[in-house]
Amino acid sequence: MSLSGIGVLLIGIGFLILSIFLARVLNNMAAILNGVGRTVEQLPDQLDDVLNETGQIIQNSNDTLADVNEKLGTLTPLFHIVGDVGESTRKLASSVNDIAGTIIRKTESVDEETRNKRLGGLYGSAALALYAVNSGKEKKRGFLKRHSKLYASGEQRAFDIDRMKEEAKEAAMESNYMSNEK
Repeated sequence: MSLSGIGVLLIGIGFLILSIFLARVLNNMAAILNGVGRTVEQLPDQLDDVLNETGQIIQNSNDTLADVNEKLGTLTPLFHIVGDVGESTRKLASSVNDIAGTIIRKTESVDEETRNKRLGGLYGSAALALYAVNSGKEKKRGFLKRHSKLYASGEQRAFDIDRMKEEAKEAAMESNYMSNEK
């Protein structure tokens, strides 16, 4: 055999190996395409099942939505009642606030002298009650108890307060802030 015959023989063997390899690849490709073909044939049936399930889900959603709307319809009057109660409560709180504001304005408009007279009367009544209780206890014991330092201090402060009130009245009369009627 000559060199050209050996070359042709080697090319033939290479071509045979290449054709065997391509045949295997093409067979595998044919198997894959057959599988794809079967999947495509089954696809309409599967899509029908999916669409039927989707239709049922939509129907169930519509039923649920209708049920929720019905229940909300029954709750709407309750929400209106709660809103009315809230509005009434707000109006009541506003009225109470207005009354409290009026009372505060009235108490602030009372002049200082009237307040002092009221407090003086209250303190005087309390002091008289305390004196009566203490003197009753002392009479039961049969002797007079000596006044404490606290009592003496309280008397001194009461005297100082009365003195300051008189000085304030005199200063106000001198400045013509008060009338001479009092």
